[in-house]
Amino acid sequence: MTIDDQLAYLTRGCVDVVRAADLRAKLERAAQAGRPLVVKVGFDPTAPDLHLGHTVLIRKMKHFQDLGHTVVYVVGAFTGLIGDPTGRSKTRPPLSREEIEANAETYKTQIFKILDPNQTHVRYNSEWLEPLGSFGWVKLAAKYNVAQMLERRDFKKRYEAGQPIAIHEFLYPLAQAYDSVFLKADVELGGTDQLFNLNVGRDIMPAFDLEPQVVMTTPLLEGLDGVEKMSKSLGNYIGVTDSPGEMFGKLMSISDDLMWKYYALLTESTPEEQLARRSAVSNGELHPKQAKVELARTIVADFHGTDAAGRAAQEFERRFTRKELPQDLAEKPMLFGTLIEHLLLETGFAESGSDATRKIQQGAVRIDGEKFTAARSPIERRDPFVLQVGRRVCRIVVLEPQDLMVSVIPGLSGSEAWIIMQNKGQVDVAHPSRESALTRAREVALALHGRVYLLEGDRVVEDRT
Repeated sequence: MTIDDQLAYLTRGCVDVVRAADLRAKLERAAQAGRPLVVKVGFDPTAPDLHLGHTVLIRKMKHFQDLGHTVVYVVGAFTGLIGDPTGRSKTRPPLSREEIEANAETYKTQIFKILDPNQTHVRYNSEWLEPLGSFGWVKLAAKYNVAQMLERRDFKKRYEAGQPIAIHEFLYPLAQAYDSVFLKADVELGGTDQLFNLNVGRDIMPAFDLEPQVVMTTPLLEGLDGVEKMSKSLGNYIGVTDSPGEMFGKLMSISDDLMWKYYALLTESTPEEQLARRSAVSNGELHPKQAKVELARTIVADFHGTDAAGRAAQEFERRFTRKELPQDLAEKPMLFGTLIEHLLLETGFAESGSDATRKIQQGAVRIDGEKFTAARSPIERRDPFVLQVGRRVCRIVVLEPQDLMVSVIPGLSGSEAWIIMQNKGQVDVAHPSRESALTRAREVALALHGRVYLLEGDRVVEDRT
């Protein structure tokens, strides 16, 4: 691959490249000397899981790996204690060391779904920032001034509005910049919201007799709503650890317009391939839904494998295109006459009574395929039925008040205990085994003229012994 080809490949999809001429020069020198570039990316482990928005940047890291360069994945074990002020209208609360360590471990597992672990150096910036000491921090702070800090939009807006800016928040971009100094980074990658922090590193490196790093930013990915940046706090995210079916379903829910941005940022398809697919949709050769299916299969395969992606596509087709139910429905017990709101809470299909009422009134609840919109109504069905709330579905097995349910609960010291329930109340002491609980339940049911059911996992089975 020529230098021109490398430059085009590495800058594809980037928003900022500061500066492209510097990157070309670094690539040329690296090729002549046979020395890979040091490409640095930092992540503060602020949450336990990554979402697809994070992977836009991780894919760019992979592009540098593809060309043989060294990627250093910097875990913000120290900077996470400060809290990144980027995009904040008030001081961000710092994380505890325990939270950082726990989240960092899950991050390492998740990034290797895309990156080659053998070509990735994982470093914790506490390695060099903690030993810096008071004198070292004073020397570092002398490399930048307050006027430069206030050029940052977040700080400028807060300063002009009379909102407080804590001194330690000024330390965050300096700490991130020192990461680049310590690692002698040739390139630093980040999202567009990190441009100021990245440029601080570029600015101070000459003061340490180092060549300024090249700064490259990738776009921020809109979430499922197509408006806000993908975020767990906004609920518009697709998690890297989502199941294949859940990930596939979420991807199929995005708008047709947003689909093209996901193709560009979340797949390895070339701009030419994307243009050809988009043209095929425009002229009617390819249905938009099929294009979205191809996108979903590609992304799910990246994280779960081709076979899992194929099964997720088949399940989606069966459930949401042909309106068929899953082949293996989970089963839940219900006492005859239970209020619909209580059933949604017991099955986990609603988070609260008001949430259950809202879903009923919005027409999201179906019983055997028919909408159920009568809030505060008892369900007076005796035969099993299928309950659907949005995309969640299960089969309900109806129990009469005189019927008994045998189920297992965790016992002491990791053992199991079997209990007998009747009319939502426990009717006997816990039993050490399934067999003894069933024997006792049969005796009680005989006296009550009831039936015995066994709840095991997601199955409710009538005992016909």
